[in-house]
Parts: sequence; structure tokens; C-alpha cells
Amino acid sequence: MTRTEFTQRAERYKDMIFRIALNYYANPHDGDDTVQEVLLRLYSCKKEFQSEEHVKAWLIRVTINQCKNGLRQKKQRSWVSLEDADQPVQFQFPEQSELYREVMALPEKYRTVLYLFYYEELSVSEIADVLHLSTTAVTTRLSRARQQLKTNLTEVWKDEE
Repeated sequence: MTRTEFTQRAERYKDMIFRIALNYYANPHDGDDTVQEVLLRLYSCKKEFQSEEHVKAWLIRVTINQCKNGLRQKKQRSWVSLEDADQPVQFQFPEQSELYREVMALPEKYRTVLYLFYYEELSVSEIADVLHLSTTAVTTRLSRARQQLKTNLTEVWKDEE
């Protein structure tokens, strides 16, 4: 891969990588670290990609793996720096931050499929390929995630009234 190709791909996909990492960590600093690690892997990758969809799917898989490894390492380290202790993500509207909190409260397996489906606009079959699941499992997870969000958000809105 030439330097120009890498630069174009890095610019195109860095935000997607960051959002996936933020979905896992809920911490922008860890998201930035993940972007750097994944882009470094892309730069050093000797693999020939078949298409841009192949590049995107590869980057999503590498990002997810990087996040899972990072979470495993965080469990081994039981300390957190004061700067990273509790820095919430800022949103323009309060409804966005409420939705974000509820999505982040979902189990990781539901958060991931929701994110890939709604934000990266992957189809169910593409998500199944990336996550190494059956399409039925992806559809079930999407359905359960939507139902859980609906229940949780309904409770929040009823409490505000």
C-alpha cells in the first residue's frame, strides 16, 4: 500500500474506528489510542484488499479485536488515572446524551450490532460476517437491543413527567 493510499484510507476510516472504540470503552482517550493502533496495523499490513468494502470490514474486525484485547488488559490493571476517571462524552442536545447513556448501558453484544447497523449502515449479513455470527443471531440481537432500549427509554421518559 502506498503512502497516499494509506493517508486516504486513514482519513476515510479514522472516525469510524474511533466511534467503534468509543462504543466499547466509553472513553475518548482509549478511543484515540485504538485509532492509532488500528491505523498502525493498516499501515504495516501487507495484505492486498479486494475492494473498499473489504478494507472497511477488515478495519471493523481489527478494531473490535483491539478493543476486546484492551478491555482484557484493563481488567488485569485495576487502577484508573484521575483524568480518565469519569469524563462523559458531550452532546449538543440532552436527548442525545440520554440515548447515549442508555445504549452504553446495554450489554456489549447488543451495543456492537446496534452501532454497526445504525451508524456504519452495515447490513445484517455484513454484520454477521464481521462478527462471525449467523444472520439469525444478528437479527435476534438487534431485536433484543431495540426492545431493551424501548423499555429503558420509556421508563426514563415516564420518570421525567
